[in-house]
Amino acid sequence: MDEREQTPIKDHFGRVLKDLRISVIDKCNLRCTYCMPKEIFGDDYPFLSESELLSFDEIVRLAKTFSQLGVEKIRITGGEPLMRKNLDQLIVQLIAIPGIKDIALTTNGIFLPKQAKKLKEAGLKRVNISLDAIDDDVFKEINGKGVVTLPVLKGIEAAQQAGLQVKINTVVKKGMNENQIVPMARYFKDSDVILRFIEFMDVGNHNGWDLNHVVSKKEIVDVINSEMPLEPAEENYYGEVASRYRYQDGGGEIGVISSVTDSFCGTCTRIRLAADGKLYTCLFASSGFDIRKKIREGLTNEQLTDELTGLWGRRKDRYSDERTENKHNNRKKIEMSYIGG
Repeated sequence: MDEREQTPIKDHFGRVLKDLRISVIDKCNLRCTYCMPKEIFGDDYPFLSESELLSFDEIVRLAKTFSQLGVEKIRITGGEPLMRKNLDQLIVQLIAIPGIKDIALTTNGIFLPKQAKKLKEAGLKRVNISLDAIDDDVFKEINGKGVVTLPVLKGIEAAQQAGLQVKINTVVKKGMNENQIVPMARYFKDSDVILRFIEFMDVGNHNGWDLNHVVSKKEIVDVINSEMPLEPAEENYYGEVASRYRYQDGGGEIGVISSVTDSFCGTCTRIRLAADGKLYTCLFASSGFDIRKKIREGLTNEQLTDELTGLWGRRKDRYSDERTENKHNNRKKIEMSYIGG
C-alpha cells in the first residue's frame, strides 16, 4: 500500500473528507420499530450471506486508502456490529493504520458484557449505545423482541469497567417514547455517561416516517430544562452534529442530534461503507457506489485511490437542505440496517 501523506480531498461544495462509517453486518438481534420493524424484517428476511459482506481484508484495504485521502475517524456500525465474528481482530488492524486517530462503535450494548474488555484491548476507544427508554414496558414495545433494559444497562456497565467512553443514543419519536425524555435525562444525570437524543429521521423506507412524529430539539431541551436547568455548551469539533447542553448545577451534559429540524449538510465530512460493500456519500442516499464489485474484479491500489477520490469529488449531496425545501421527500432511501446511521 502506498504510504503517501494524507491529502484531504474536497467535494463539489468544498467539504473535506474526515470520517468513515463502516457497517460490518446487516443483521441485528433486535427489531426496533424505527429501524428494522419485525413486520418487514421477519424470520425469513434475506439477510446478506457471508460472501456478500466485505471481508476484513477488504475493509482494511479501503480504510487504508481512505486514510491517505484525509479520513481520521472511523465508526463501526451495523445492523448490530457485535454480531460480526471476531470484530476485535478488525479493530486491531484498523487502529494500526497511519492517520487513523479514533475508532468508535455503535451498538445496542447487549453483547458488551462478553466483548467490552477485548474490544478495549484491541484499541477501541468509545462506544455509542442505543437505549430508547428507561421504562421496561416502553423499551420492550420499541425493540420488537420484548427485551427489557437490564441487558443494555449491563452492557453500559461493562463498557465503563473496560475503560471505554460511553455515550447513549436515544431516538425520540412522538407517540413512541417522548414520555421517556425526562426519565432518561434524570437516570443518566450526574454520571460519566453522555446522553444524546436523536430526532426521528427519515432513513430507510419502512419506518413510517412522518414529520408529525418528530419531537424537535427545542421541545426536547425545553422539557428537560423545565426540571433540570440547562445552558448551551460549545461544540467539541468542526462538523459535530450534536448540539451540546450542560446542566447548570454541574451534573454533566446532554446532546441533541437535530438532523430534521436543522441541517448539517454544509459541514458534513462523512462517507459510509454499507454492509453490502457499497459506498454512500449521504445518510439519505438512494443508491450507492459498488466498491466491492470493483475490488473483487482486481482493482489496483492506484485505481482504488482514483475511484474514491472521484466519488468524493463528484459529491453534491445536500439532502437535509433539500428536505427543508420540500424536495424529493418520497424518494427511496437506503435502509438503516445496511448503512448503520
